[in-house]
Amino acid sequence: MNFEITMDFNEDVLPAVRKTPEEFAAEIRMLAAAKWYETGTVSQEKAAQIAGLNRSDFLTALSNLGISPFQYTADEVLKEVDDVK
Repeated sequence: MNFEITMDFNEDVLPAVRKTPEEFAAEIRMLAAAKWYETGTVSQEKAAQIAGLNRSDFLTALSNLGISPFQYTADEVLKEVDDVK
């Protein structure tokens, strides 16, 4: 099942962000998906789906936004490595 969300913006927003309406909508989708992924609300796969991208393109987009594709902190990774030893 698909659904549509409508958001109203003043038309002077588009020149301010230098986007077409389509680019603006795609960027909002990507930014929401990235934030939800970053906070652990959704998985990488689900975030990519929300963004309308495949996982590889989503990972590239995360990198472009300066967001780590890993949901683990450095300490958590080190703890897992120690647990494996």
